[in-house]
Amino acid sequence: MKVLVCLALGVLLTNAAIAQIAYPESATSDVADDYHGTTVVDPYRWLEDLDGEATAAWVGAQNEVTFDYLASIGLRDAVKQRLTELWDYTRYSAPFKQGERYFFYKNDGLQNQSVLYVQSALDAEPEVLLDPNTLSEDGTVALSGFYVSDDGERAVYSLSESGSDWRTFKLLDVATGETMADELEWIKFSGAAWMKDGSGFFYGRYAAPEEGTAMEGVNLGQQLYFHHLGTSQDEDQLVYEDASDPELGFFPQVTDDGRYLILTVWKGTDRRNMVYYKDLQDEDSDIVRLVDAFEAGYTFVGNTDATFFFQTDHEASNSQLIAWNTETGAKDVLIPESEAVLQSVSIVNEHFVVRALEDVKGRLTVHTMDGTLVNTIALPAPGSVGGLSGQRDEAEMFYTFTSFTYPTTIYRYDFTTGASMVFRAPEVAFDPDAFEAKQVFYESKDGTRVPMFIIHKRGLDLDGTNPTYLYGYGGFNISLTPSFSLSNLVWMEMGGVYAVPNLRGGGEYGEEWHQAGMLDQKQNVFDDFIAAAEYLIAEGYTSPERLSIGGGSNGGLLVGAALTQRPELFGAAVPAVGVLDMLRYHQFTIGWAWVPEYGSAEDPDQFPFLYAYSPLHNLKPGTEYPATLITTSDHDDRVVPSHSFKFAAAMQAAQGGEAPVLIRIETKAGHGAGKPTSKVIEEQADKWSFLARALGVENVMALPTGDGGSR
Repeated sequence: MKVLVCLALGVLLTNAAIAQIAYPESATSDVADDYHGTTVVDPYRWLEDLDGEATAAWVGAQNEVTFDYLASIGLRDAVKQRLTELWDYTRYSAPFKQGERYFFYKNDGLQNQSVLYVQSALDAEPEVLLDPNTLSEDGTVALSGFYVSDDGERAVYSLSESGSDWRTFKLLDVATGETMADELEWIKFSGAAWMKDGSGFFYGRYAAPEEGTAMEGVNLGQQLYFHHLGTSQDEDQLVYEDASDPELGFFPQVTDDGRYLILTVWKGTDRRNMVYYKDLQDEDSDIVRLVDAFEAGYTFVGNTDATFFFQTDHEASNSQLIAWNTETGAKDVLIPESEAVLQSVSIVNEHFVVRALEDVKGRLTVHTMDGTLVNTIALPAPGSVGGLSGQRDEAEMFYTFTSFTYPTTIYRYDFTTGASMVFRAPEVAFDPDAFEAKQVFYESKDGTRVPMFIIHKRGLDLDGTNPTYLYGYGGFNISLTPSFSLSNLVWMEMGGVYAVPNLRGGGEYGEEWHQAGMLDQKQNVFDDFIAAAEYLIAEGYTSPERLSIGGGSNGGLLVGAALTQRPELFGAAVPAVGVLDMLRYHQFTIGWAWVPEYGSAEDPDQFPFLYAYSPLHNLKPGTEYPATLITTSDHDDRVVPSHSFKFAAAMQAAQGGEAPVLIRIETKAGHGAGKPTSKVIEEQADKWSFLARALGVENVMALPTGDGGSR
C-alpha cells in the first residue's frame, strides 16, 4: 500500500526570525597581496590555517549556528525518513573477472560502505572478501581501489580515511581472504599495475609530507616504484622519476600479453599527456618516449605485439581510435572521428567495445579489431552506459545502464549471440512512470546552443511557481549524462523540478566544447548557466524566488560565480566543496594541477580574468544575496576547506539582505568519495530542507512511504 506523508514544503520564516541569526564573529586582518600592480586584500587569510585553534573555534561556532538552523526546519525529519526508505535496497556493481574468479561490490541498503564479494562462478555462492564496514565504527574508512593479479590469486586494495585522497595499499591473499604483511603509504592518484607472473606491481607515490602538512601541503614529485611481494616499502625499486619537472605524474599499465609497461605521463588536469613504454622482457631495456610532448590526449587501449591502440583527440576533437606500430612508426585510423564523442574503448573477446555520446545520450557499439562495426547494442532508453568489464579472451561482457528515471541496472552481453540480457536489476520503492524527463536546447548569451535535461513529476503546471534545483558543473572535460539519483528523486517527489544543463567546459561535445569553457573562456560556463536559469523562468517552470542552484567542486565555483554575478536571479544557492578563491587555489595540495584549466594569478595575462570572476573577490557589501548553504568537509584535501571558510566569512559580512548565509562543515569526510551512507543521507536531508525553506514553498506536498512502486 502507499502511505502519504503530507508536508508543508518549507515554513517560510518571517523577516524577524531570519534576522535573529547571529553569525559567529569572523576576525579580519590587514593581509594584502600585490598582483602585477593590483592590491588585493585577504582579510580572512587566517582561515587557511586548518589546524589553528582560531580556525577550529570558528568551525565549531559556525556548525553550531548551522545545525541549529537546520534542526528547526519542520520537514527535515520526514525528508530524512524518505531518503532512508529509498536508500534501503540492495545494489550491486557490475561483476569483473580475473583468473577463474568473479568479483563484485554489494550494499545491502544502508551499509555505510559497499562490501567486496568473490565467487568461483556466476551461479556459485558469493563469499565476503573485504568488508570495509568493519574497519571503523562510523564508516569513514573506505575501500577506494582494488587491483587483482592476472591469475586472480593476489590483490592490492587501497584504503582512504575520512575521505582523504591519500591512500594506503595493502595486499590480500584472495584464496584465504587473509591480509598479507605488505603495507604501502603516501600514495595518491595511482593504481597498481601487476606483473603477469604476480611477483609484484608498479605504482606511483609521493615523499612523506612534513608533519602537520598532509591535508594542505602541495603534492609534487610523484615517483614510479615497483613493489616485490613480501618486502617492505623501503625496499621498493625506483623505476622512473623526472626531477627536472616535479609536476609530472605517472600512471602505470602492463599490457595484456605482459610484455610492456605503459606509462601515461600526466601534468595536472591537462587532458594532453605523454606516453612512455618499457619492454619488460629485457630488464636492461630503456624507457622509450613514444609521445614526448603534450600535444594531445592519448588513452592506451591495448596492444597486439608491437602495435599499440590509442583513443586520442589528436587532430580529432571528438576522439578517434588509432593503431600505432611502434617498430615502424606507422599510424592507422581504425575508428575515425564522428559527430558522436568517444568516451572509452575496451578490448573484449578480441573486439573493440566503444562507449560514445550522441547529444549527451549514451551509445554502445562492438567492432572488429580492424574497426569494422559489428553491432550497436540496443539500450532500454536514452541514458548512460558505464561499469563496462570483460576479458580479452572471454565471450561475455558486463555493463551498466542508467537514466534519470531508470535505476542503475547491470546487463550481460554474449558475444556468441550478440544478445544483451538483464543480469541484475534493483528494486527501488518508486513509480518511474510518475515522472518524465526531457531534453531541451536553449541559447546562451553569445548564441551558442546548449542542451539541458529537465525532470519532474508528470502533469507539471508551467505556472512559474515550481521549486526548481538547477545543477551544473562545466569543466575539466567532464560530461553530465543522465543518471539515477535517489536524492534527486526525493526532491521531485516533493514537487520539485530538477534541471541539468550541459555547459561548455564539459566533454559532452568533445574537446572544442571543453576548451570553450576554460582559461580566458571560463565566463562562457557561467553565461551558459545563467541562460539556463533564464530559460526555466521564461518557459514557466519557475521564478527567481523559487529557483535554487547547486554544484560541487568546480560546480561549487560555478555556483559561487553565478550568485555573485546575478544574485537577483536566484532564491537559494548550495555551493559544495567549491573552488572559490581563484587567486590562491594553486598553492594547496593538488590545486597546482588545475592551472591548465583555470590559469594562474601569478601570470600577468591570466590574473585579470581570474580576478574578474573569482567568487571570493566579487562579493559586494550591501548586496542582497540569495539564501546560501555552503558545504565542505574538514578532511577535504582536494579542494581545501579554506576556500569555503573564507567565502562564508566574507559573504556573511557582505550580506545586505535578510536571507541566511550558512556553512555546513562535515567532520571526518573529504571531497565526497567514500562518504558513508549515513553521512550522505544526513547531508541530503539538510540540503533539501534548507532549499524548501529558502524558496518559501508552503504548498502541501505528499511523499510516498513504504511500497511506492518499483522497477
